[in-house]
Amino acid sequence: MNSKLTKNQERAICSQLGNVRLKVLYKASIHGFTGDVFHQHCDNKSPTVSVGYNKSGRVFGGYTRQPFSQSGQYVNDDQAFLFSFSGEKLNKYPCIYAQYAVKMINNCGPYFGEDLVLISGSQPKVLSNPGNYYNFNAAEMHGNDLNLTECEVYQVEENAEMEKPWRLVIWESKRKTELMESIKFYKPLNSSVTQARVLLVGPVGVGKSSFFNSINSVFRGHVTSQAISGSSTTSLTTHFRTYSMKAGREGKPLPLVLCDTMGLEEGVGAGLDVDDIGNILKGHLPDRYQFNPSGPLQSEAHGFCKSPDLKDKIHCVTYVLDASKISIMSTKIEEKLNAIRRKVNLMGIPQLVLLTKIDEACALVRKDIRNVYKSGYIKDLMQEAAARVGVPLSCIIPVKNYSEELELDTNTDILLLSAVIQMLRFVDNFFDEISDQLSSVPTGIKYDLDHSLLLNNPKKSKITNQ
Repeated sequence: MNSKLTKNQERAICSQLGNVRLKVLYKASIHGFTGDVFHQHCDNKSPTVSVGYNKSGRVFGGYTRQPFSQSGQYVNDDQAFLFSFSGEKLNKYPCIYAQYAVKMINNCGPYFGEDLVLISGSQPKVLSNPGNYYNFNAAEMHGNDLNLTECEVYQVEENAEMEKPWRLVIWESKRKTELMESIKFYKPLNSSVTQARVLLVGPVGVGKSSFFNSINSVFRGHVTSQAISGSSTTSLTTHFRTYSMKAGREGKPLPLVLCDTMGLEEGVGAGLDVDDIGNILKGHLPDRYQFNPSGPLQSEAHGFCKSPDLKDKIHCVTYVLDASKISIMSTKIEEKLNAIRRKVNLMGIPQLVLLTKIDEACALVRKDIRNVYKSGYIKDLMQEAAARVGVPLSCIIPVKNYSEELELDTNTDILLLSAVIQMLRFVDNFFDEISDQLSSVPTGIKYDLDHSLLLNNPKKSKITNQ
């Protein structure tokens, strides 16, 4: 039986459940729109996802861990939720009274509380009565169209881990030490630069500031939180920040600066202004610049650096995305990322993608982070991230930030440090490209690192690298 869900809708549902796949148990258009036949195919099966479709094109339903039966009783499920789709974006409505999450009725299909019933009274009808045990807007859920054209019930199955990891990682304390030493003694290929500058860009709440805090924690030897981070619908970062880290509490500064930006938001005039990216890349924005979502920084503004050096410019751009939400990324956020990527491409700056919260996205990884490259689900998410941002799969790096832990974990550290190593390799690529371009410019031409031939003046024979 073929699923009526689109691939992206299926992934959006799975992203709420972990490292799972959906298997069709019941399809009303084939088996019949009756409670009896629904129970024949679905009783004693769990967990399940039930999905309704109507003539208005709405897709909606619910999830429960409890097996269906015909007992006539309510069953308790604190993980149950209803959902609807706006396009391919999933809207989730958790159960607010777990003891009434699901009701077992013999002449009906999936029966969620007293709020949503698919196949009511053995008819292709929806019973909708929000506000009892689930809160949702009826128009948003099903468009007030209560006639079903299809009803499907899926069994949720755990994805088996791969026999061999598809990327090699050495999970040993010795490897962590080697990675830390490589970062400590890294030197940029251009002698005028002492610290590589990596820009972190991404939507609100994906973990940009948390990534800096996590790397800082690894080198401090304990979990710390210098950058403001947390959970919010709007960006907690309101300034442009350049974070330098030390190798230990009183150690030397690391040869890496992580530059944090305001988060991207869907609305116009909200979050990071895309036009500010150009100024950041070129090194015009000072540390602690207060972002103004309604407009980019102007060259006449106080603190604007009119003649930045190579050390002030960005040497690698890293997009940060939430693995658990990649499948439901909004079109507007994707458009903003694409606009930023076009600006970065024009300047020839290497680009990476950090995929955060992999433990929230995949139960297999949550169980043991060393399963990250054994999880087919994580690989699928990485491939989707590569397609959405427009970079090769080799540029996608999965990580887990420290968020609730009080102590460091060696395996988490190895994954975080490996991401930094990849950033530094991309920084090397940037300086290699600059070196190649400078060596190819004829004598007498002044070359600017914004990738423009600015001046052809025989009196100025020195090629500058400002």
